[in-house]
Amino acid sequence: MVKNSIRLVISQEKKKENPGSVEFQIFNFTNKIRRLTSHLELHRKDYLSQRGLRKILGKRQRLLSYLSKKNIIHYKKLINRLNIRESQTR
Repeated sequence: MVKNSIRLVISQEKKKENPGSVEFQIFNFTNKIRRLTSHLELHRKDYLSQRGLRKILGKRQRLLSYLSKKNIIHYKKLINRLNIRESQTR
């Protein structure tokens, strides 16, 4: 499963699994975003799911912003590993 493989990569870098780490939270939000996006492709008028998706996107964006200010190297590695497009150029 993809979740377990990335969890192992993140945990190997940190020497222990920390589900509260910024990288792990971004990873979980990315999985939720991908699931909700596929759900919304089938159910276009599910406005509550659209609202939830927007909230999760905002949370992930704030965490990515925090990580980019804290450690740009980890930020770029995570962006590449999760195949997230960078919306803002820095």
